[in-house]
Amino acid sequence: METKEFKAESKRLLEMMINSIYTHKEIFLRELISNASDAIDKLYFKSLTDSSVGLKKDDFEIFITLDKNDRTLTISDNGIGMTKEELENNLGTIAKSGSLSFKSDNELGEDVDIIGQFGVGFYSAFMVAKEVEVKSKAFGENEAHVWRSEGVSGYTIDACEKSDAGTVITLKIKDNTEDENYDEFLEQYKIESLVKKYSDYIRFPIKMEVETPHFEEGKETTYTKEIKTLNSMVPIWKKNKSELKEEDYNAFYSDKFMDYQPPVSHIHSKNEGAATYDALLFIPSKAPYNYYSKNYEKGLQLYSSGVMIMENCADLLPDYFSFVKGLVDSQDLSLNISREMLQHDRQLKIIARNIEKSIKNELSKMLKNRREDYEKFFKEFGLQLKFGIYQSFGAAKDTLEDLLMFTSSFENKPVTLSEYVSRMAQDQKYIYYACGDSTARIDMLPQAEAVKDKGYELLYFTDDVDEFAIKMLGKYKEKEFKSISASDLDLSTETEKEEAKKKSEDSKKMFEHMKKFLGEKVCDVRLSNKLKTHPVCLTADGEVSLEMEKVLNTMPNADANIKSQKALEINPDHPIFEKLKSLFESDKDKLDLYTELLYNQALLIEGIDIENPLDFSNKICSLMI
Repeated sequence: METKEFKAESKRLLEMMINSIYTHKEIFLRELISNASDAIDKLYFKSLTDSSVGLKKDDFEIFITLDKNDRTLTISDNGIGMTKEELENNLGTIAKSGSLSFKSDNELGEDVDIIGQFGVGFYSAFMVAKEVEVKSKAFGENEAHVWRSEGVSGYTIDACEKSDAGTVITLKIKDNTEDENYDEFLEQYKIESLVKKYSDYIRFPIKMEVETPHFEEGKETTYTKEIKTLNSMVPIWKKNKSELKEEDYNAFYSDKFMDYQPPVSHIHSKNEGAATYDALLFIPSKAPYNYYSKNYEKGLQLYSSGVMIMENCADLLPDYFSFVKGLVDSQDLSLNISREMLQHDRQLKIIARNIEKSIKNELSKMLKNRREDYEKFFKEFGLQLKFGIYQSFGAAKDTLEDLLMFTSSFENKPVTLSEYVSRMAQDQKYIYYACGDSTARIDMLPQAEAVKDKGYELLYFTDDVDEFAIKMLGKYKEKEFKSISASDLDLSTETEKEEAKKKSEDSKKMFEHMKKFLGEKVCDVRLSNKLKTHPVCLTADGEVSLEMEKVLNTMPNADANIKSQKALEINPDHPIFEKLKSLFESDKDKLDLYTELLYNQALLIEGIDIENPLDFSNKICSLMI
């Protein structure tokens, strides 16, 4: 018996493949089943034009056998088989692909789908086996041969006995180590679960003899043996939409993604062109418990012609659509593809762009035709869309801006930006918004009263990310966003502006005194043109708003040094203004007390903590005595 050595480069490739390309040893079964399916495909294809094959489509099968005593796992098929030369070429040379050769040699124009590639995939068997034996007889040949190898040490090929065409691959499973449990690959339940996970949609039956326990009280457990088909064979996404009902999609979603609530919507698409693929996507009705945590893993299941090659392909979804569940099945993608190679795959990038458009279109249709469903969806996942605007620095604006919703002062209901703009008054320049913990708190802001009194609609920003996202948007349909806490918010008429200007000039020295007393706490003290009945408010000069200061300083690892440029604004029409002017003339110490109290009062109105609550309380009491 002559042992043949692999070439040096083949040895290195084998070692690299076992240790690097595949991080999950369990995929060896997927690879071997895919190869068996290819072999059957070839013979089935031949049977369409050659009656001597003597087999119909229903006669083909893949069979798995387990033997715990001998520690062997066997995968057999009744496909095309291999000659001695093919065993040498397909198995003796790593990465040689018999399947790819068959594809190029096929001249009949049939739609033959070859998913596996003998070579790299086949050698994944050595991740779990210390010895691999391949016994094969090619269709039309009289002689069978057996290929044996213990890995990088080399291989042998000898003649053997085998009555029918096909291939039998026997793996001698490795012994357990401290780090690896190889016994599980000899367990019935494990093999069943792996077939279901990776090869459920192989179009030929994958069978195995299984033992079913029977329990009867007071008696010893008995077992019955039966041949069981482990795979379902026909993927739902390969069926025509006309064949499926809503309950079919919901049942598949529940079973596949372990969600007991039906999805709010689904997308079933077949695509041909620059990239050929089937996609079945679901928009969940509820966010998973860990959705907004670091532990959540986004991604779609990725299949190559019905064989799963990745359970969570993150590259198929942008982060802002990470809530989508589903799968993509493409014959354009190689079965033997690593995560690193996928990142540079042109076909995958085309598919990802198309999927993003499909999700955007589905959400837009839901918003237009199923408003109640969309509002429920947005309550669960709207935060992610807002983060998408912010995290992309506005790059995702065109995709997301029309999907955003905010609660509005108009009937206190969620509205889109488009709906807000469509209702804007003719003379209204800005989209007005206010930030706060709740709509109730926002309504108590002094500036909110004046904005609504003018008849302007107000958007309530109650999520921390809201204002950051809007800053990235900049404008919507040429309309700028304006915070009611911004220093340049101006709701005055020309007459009111002139009156305010005169009062401000008359009180210039008093405001300078108050500013000097407050020191670095404020950048200015001035009259306000945005208050109606309230005595005082804070506004922010510059890019950092009052709300941004609060959010940034509550984030993990915040250094609490991020400050907005606060301006204390006094209502010239409130009695407190006349009182301040009187104190400026008669009692500047008391004016300082009033100034400090008004500043702290303004902080509390904005939801900002004051430095010394006890001192604030004592000073209020001093005025009451």
